[in-house]
Amino acid sequence: MKKGVQKYSSLILALLVLVSTFSFTIEKHFCGDLLVDQAVFSKVKDCGMSSHNMDSMMNSGMLSDSCCTNTHVAIDGQDELKISFDNLNLDQQVFIAAFSVSFIELFENSLEQVIPFKDYSPPILVTDIHLMDQVFLI
Repeated sequence: MKKGVQKYSSLILALLVLVSTFSFTIEKHFCGDLLVDQAVFSKVKDCGMSSHNMDSMMNSGMLSDSCCTNTHVAIDGQDELKISFDNLNLDQQVFIAAFSVSFIELFENSLEQVIPFKDYSPPILVTDIHLMDQVFLI
């Protein structure tokens, strides 16, 4: 039971570290006020009114200004995860080392139980002494 909880908690903590360091960009393409496309890891698809088509329309006088806009939202992850052990003073280093060693030893199981009398045979019962002396546990 403890090993299962330990495995799941370490998996959750590893995923938390991965998610906190992960950075990505969300791109959105609007045509007017209408959201046409949204992409997380790829380029957004335009609505067919690309910049070279818009230039030719503006030159011909069909369109006064562009109605399409692209927005980029960049979500940056954490860059610095390495905590330097050298920045701690000597007392803090000794405390952390002693605490980690003593904490790890709390969860170590003894590999084998020592039974000192396992090679001895029990005594041979001639009569039941409790019944003979009429001593009963209540």
